Amino acid sequence: MRARHTGDLAAALDELVPRVLARQPRALGRAISILEDGGEGQRELIRRVYAETGKARVVGVTGPPGAGKSTLVDRLARHCRRRGQTVAIVAVDPTSPFTGGALLGDRIRMQSLYTDPGVFIRSMATRGAMGGLARASRDAVDLLDAAGFDWVLVETVGVGQDEVDVVRTVDTVAVVTVPGMGDEIQAIKAGILEIADVFVINKADRDGVERTVRDLEMMLSIGEHGAWLPPILKTVASREEGIDRLLEAVERHREFLRTSGEIERRRLSHLRLRVETILKERVVAAADRVLGVDREVERGHRQRLDPYRVADRLFSGVLEDAREEAAVAETEPADAAEAGPAGLTEERMA
Repeated sequence: MRARHTGDLAAALDELVPRVLARQPRALGRAISILEDGGEGQRELIRRVYAETGKARVVGVTGPPGAGKSTLVDRLARHCRRRGQTVAIVAVDPTSPFTGGALLGDRIRMQSLYTDPGVFIRSMATRGAMGGLARASRDAVDLLDAAGFDWVLVETVGVGQDEVDVVRTVDTVAVVTVPGMGDEIQAIKAGILEIADVFVINKADRDGVERTVRDLEMMLSIGEHGAWLPPILKTVASREEGIDRLLEAVERHREFLRTSGEIERRRLSHLRLRVETILKERVVAAADRVLGVDREVERGHRQRLDPYRVADRLFSGVLEDAREEAAVAETEPADAAEAGPAGLTEERMA
């Protein structure tokens, strides 16, 4: 059955991937659904498109709730479209505890862009992932980049420290705040200053905007920011004020990344983090399959074992299982040869 499933998947992707690379909306939606489902389909799809990535301007927009991130992303997309550029938007929402899906829908958030053929919008759930962006969301950015969009905008949920995860996916991070919210000190606690490439004070027609600018400037003066000093920009997204300056700042940052070589270092770091995440997921999944993580934790609790000993037992189980699988794999070619035509017939019938 596995051979048949693998063949069906390959045939489906043979048909789907060219349509994805041609930026067909239905194909993109179907492909992202495959990414959300996980498993071999997710892995094989990314394998097929990954070589086409690296061309889009990938920008993350993050910040506290109420800062107007969705409106800002909407206006950014409109301005890009006026330039004749295509835009993909990944809106990462909290996960519904009942369905596992996004609580907010793309049609609700950005209705004015939904019918534009040069814009693709997809809401995706965090699925409880630490850092806000689930692995499927990161893969979706790759997919949309490979599809040839000029811009990929990633808007994240504004809940505590989850925003930090956006830096693992994007080239430029825009941190959005508003005057009078008192979020500046919280931004330091959440580590937001360290990931910001551009600061945006949205709703800048409110009182207290200059104080917010001074607070951010003071924090930048005592923090570490390397060769790039994040600019502090004022916008009123609802009136499309300051959007051009924001786009110019993003373009300047991209040029800085390119000329300094930082973009390659940043993307190498992103890749390493993603590989580590995949490895951790696979090791935990293997440990759960072989011995059962919950069972071993409960056993360790009863026996008053330290966490290192419990982890050692689980990891040893994973290693032993891997050795057994490798031994089986070595004998399979000989077994298949002995099976002869009958074995081949059985495989085809399975």
